[in-house]
Amino acid sequence: MTLWLIRFFFVALSSLVGYQIGVIASLGGGTLGALWGAALAVSLIVLELGLRKISSRGLSAAVFGLLLGLIMARVIISTFEIVPIPAELSHSLKSAIVVIFCYLGMVIALRGRDEFNVIIPYVRFARQDQREEIILLDTSVIIDGRIADICLTKFIEGRFVIPRFVLKELQQIADSQDPIKRNRGRRGLDVLGRMQKIPQVDVKINEEDFPETKEVDAKLVQMAKLLEAKILTNDFNLNKVAELQGVKVLNLNELANALKPVVLPGELLETRVVKEGKEYNQGVAYLDDGTMVVVEQGRSLIGQTVRVLVTSVLQTAAGRMIFAKPENGSSRPAWKTAR
Repeated sequence: MTLWLIRFFFVALSSLVGYQIGVIASLGGGTLGALWGAALAVSLIVLELGLRKISSRGLSAAVFGLLLGLIMARVIISTFEIVPIPAELSHSLKSAIVVIFCYLGMVIALRGRDEFNVIIPYVRFARQDQREEIILLDTSVIIDGRIADICLTKFIEGRFVIPRFVLKELQQIADSQDPIKRNRGRRGLDVLGRMQKIPQVDVKINEEDFPETKEVDAKLVQMAKLLEAKILTNDFNLNKVAELQGVKVLNLNELANALKPVVLPGELLETRVVKEGKEYNQGVAYLDDGTMVVVEQGRSLIGQTVRVLVTSVLQTAAGRMIFAKPENGSSRPAWKTAR
């Protein structure tokens, strides 16, 4: 609303200036001058609305390239001034050099705009001891939902940034014909809504995009490099690719595995066998945190709560797996053993 109010006053002032110019310069009278002023103001507003899709980073790189091209053109023209060249040819040659170098400067700057970190709009002044961390959220970690609960505990501090292309991917999942994907996408949108309502959490939407890159993961890595940010994800492949390119990654699954209670061989656990294992006469149970417990000789104990003795613990990329056997080799339920 404020922007449209400013635009209205801009059109009104332009009309007033056009009216005065029309009266002073006798260019068809004040009315015609006011119309020309209003038309010019409206044209500028339309141009400004069209420029909204152009990122400030790209515009800054183009201006930087233009200035660099003008400087290089001036240097080249200075060398031609010591050579006797006819005036008409000299004027045309100078114009051609300026046009060529300005074009090359802008194109080169736009293609390599990711490396132009010294451009004024991207210089951030901050105290070194109070530097705010920027954390980019991946689609997988948003859909997972645990990030909202972690934010409530205040264990992670910093500014959470959701790129526009991640939000677009999340919206596409929410609009999917597949009911499972649609529910996952809507869950992700609900999680973002919860995070925005947490007072101590700063969530921002970043409009920057990388049109030359198609994959969302590659775009996320590029933005992390540009903003010197960390990526919060559950995606194992994105984790490895980002680390190879020097980007710091926070993996929520690794955090969850690190927080699981430590179980040592020889300890006793009480758990419920819920299904048959892959090997002969095995049963499978789960702890409260989701850790799988493989119970030897537990096939006959399916559906029962038993006390088991931990024999070994296996740590895998997918998580922790516990191998156990019934206490004292017994296949009786826990309540019977207690009696």
